[in-house]
Amino acid sequence: MSNRDWAIAADDVRSGSVKRAASRRRRRRHGRPIRAPIPQPVARDVKKFLVANYTESDRLAGLKVAILITDGFEQVEMTEPRKKLDANGAETKIVSPKTPRVRAWDFTNWGKEFHVDLGLHHADPDKFDALHLPGGVMNPDTLRTDLRAVEFVRAFFDAGKPVAVICHGPWTIIEADRARGRRMTSWPSLRTDLRNAGAEWVDEPVVVDGDQLVCSRQPDDIPQFNKAMVDVFAQRVPTHH
Repeated sequence: MSNRDWAIAADDVRSGSVKRAASRRRRRRHGRPIRAPIPQPVARDVKKFLVANYTESDRLAGLKVAILITDGFEQVEMTEPRKKLDANGAETKIVSPKTPRVRAWDFTNWGKEFHVDLGLHHADPDKFDALHLPGGVMNPDTLRTDLRAVEFVRAFFDAGKPVAVICHGPWTIIEADRARGRRMTSWPSLRTDLRNAGAEWVDEPVVVDGDQLVCSRQPDDIPQFNKAMVDVFAQRVPTHH
């Protein structure tokens, strides 16, 4: 937030205190019950109070993150990590071989449609700092047959950029031949695929390999996945920010 934004927000907090005080005076005059006042921050603590209650951190400010998906991606595995990235100041873009919209899979049926920010044929991995690969069965199964998608994923690994992947997402990493020698987790049915590709597969909620790759197994792991993803991605925030 800018200094002007902090000033406006601080005024809102203070004005709220003034309004509540006036309300208490009116209640006394009319003999109505007075509710206990909500503790308010003193002036020197206003910014700390606002950060703690109304804002996420800006740890990822300036970071550009590609989210590579196509039809059939698991909806929550895209939307929840994207919310976390955006809330921490990252600039996220949906990249897809299918334009202008892609449709999610929502656990047991088709989910919402989402606008594609950038067609894969126009996407340059050099323009991004990090990559997120949601799962779902149909989504990575289609992406791993698309040479452009496989090359896009491989480029992030070869440049040492961080990658976050969940559920069935590692299929595309396997196709890019970048699972070899890594410690990874995934949806259980990919265990043999990953081992055959040279990875060490473990059954854990979140696995971080080499400060570059973040993996999780399923939607239930998203809280741990999001935290690890932000921690790893934060190491790639452009220095001019």
